[in-house]
Amino acid sequence: MSYVTEFPAASAAEAAAHFRQRLSVETDCADVHAALQQPPLDFVLLHVVGNAETFAFRHIPGAIHLRHAEINAERMQTWPPETLFVVYCAGPHCNGADRAALKLAMLGRPVKIMIGGITGWQDEGFAFNVGS
Repeated sequence: MSYVTEFPAASAAEAAAHFRQRLSVETDCADVHAALQQPPLDFVLLHVVGNAETFAFRHIPGAIHLRHAEINAERMQTWPPETLFVVYCAGPHCNGADRAALKLAMLGRPVKIMIGGITGWQDEGFAFNVGS
């Protein structure tokens, strides 16, 4: 018996429920990139870490800079309650997207994390906005 088979695989129904749940709270760089190529967007992309200088240095096209520390009920009134937010941070070594997603969810807002963040975006070879 290998480490792979030490624990039996879930049933197909359990696996489907698990992956459906993950996809309900996560998206990836390729899916965000594809959506950006086919407007109108059906979500708001939030860059949730760093300061104005780091955002200007490099961010994903179409992203809005809103640090997770600045997410609150008053600030979120800018968007209708049903707005889906996709949040990203520096990458797998950063928990800023998790913090932002938690705050948004606690405010009753639909939210997904873009897994990989800036690191994943770069790994995919996608272009950044720079200097703006």
